[in-house]
Amino acid sequence: MTRAAGLDRLAAFLAGAGADYAACRNTDRGPGHEPTTSALSPYLRRRLITEAEVAAAAEHAFGDGGAEKFVSEVFWRTYFKGHLETHPSAWTDYHALVARDRERLAAEPGLRRTYAAAVEGRTGIDGFDDWARDLVETGWLHNHARMWFASIWIFTLRLPWALGAAFFMDHLIDGDPASNTLSWRWVAGLHTRGKHYVARAENIRRYTEGRFDPVGLDEEPDALDEAMPPREVPLPRAEAAPAGDIALLLHLDDLHSESLPLGDARVVRVGGLLAHAPGASERVRAADAEAMADALRRAAARFGCEARPVEVGWSGDRPVVAAWAPVGPSADALPEDCIRVRRAWDETAWPRSTRGYSRLRSVIPAVLTA
Repeated sequence: MTRAAGLDRLAAFLAGAGADYAACRNTDRGPGHEPTTSALSPYLRRRLITEAEVAAAAEHAFGDGGAEKFVSEVFWRTYFKGHLETHPSAWTDYHALVARDRERLAAEPGLRRTYAAAVEGRTGIDGFDDWARDLVETGWLHNHARMWFASIWIFTLRLPWALGAAFFMDHLIDGDPASNTLSWRWVAGLHTRGKHYVARAENIRRYTEGRFDPVGLDEEPDALDEAMPPREVPLPRAEAAPAGDIALLLHLDDLHSESLPLGDARVVRVGGLLAHAPGASERVRAADAEAMADALRRAAARFGCEARPVEVGWSGDRPVVAAWAPVGPSADALPEDCIRVRRAWDETAWPRSTRGYSRLRSVIPAVLTA
């Protein structure tokens, strides 16, 4: 999990599946086949590569028209981050639901049996069981399979959506607090109230090219509801890095220190903060650690100073500056007195991410220019 590996993946996508992305991206051919999506999300999640450079590379390779669908999908990740940043209770409510639902597992044998069968791939539902095992064994699922899985989990198995979201966060190599939480809410019909995603057997047959043919799916469910949707709050203001010597703090939401907006600041020390998602698998933790080690090596070369994991007194008496950490484990772990700077990409896109995606989609050209 390094920046070099991310750039190699980007080059392979642009030279291969990228040309057919719009037509083929929904097809899941399964493990062992070249993905029909970019498979860049593990690198974008940690910003080993940035959304801006991925979008620019796609437009250079395919032109504005040819890259439009792919760039729009890149912006979904940005949209979810901006939306969670302005609706942070969606994250805290999710954690409260996970705690409550785990208490239910302990108290309700029927629910516990259904949950165990689901996460162990023993439900008997064609496709679903394969995806459960693939997730645990590889840390990866095609995006369409994630939607089918979440829908079956919620509407056919009648399992709590928050436990499914936690299962994904525990195992996905690209597990992102915003994309994962809000995608599960969207499938359930909570993100856009009353508009849910229903997994249909015909759709699964078609887009797995006949590999799976599930029976017994609930294809006419009602959307979930909640008493009070997450309340919108103003986007917190970012700060500017001070001129002079600073200590730069890297975290798992932004590991491309070379492109941070640091102005006249002079980086004299670099620290790495590893804040894993609660319950993260060993595979996810290893990917996080490898990504951080790569980022520290690059930062040491870029700034010509010491770069190592944070420990007591690592910054000396210098002001600590970090890239803005969106809602999630990194944001929770940042020191309170840390100066947080925000990239132009986020500064332009996040204020347009407070409602539905269409508002952000309409200003994509402006964000790319910024």
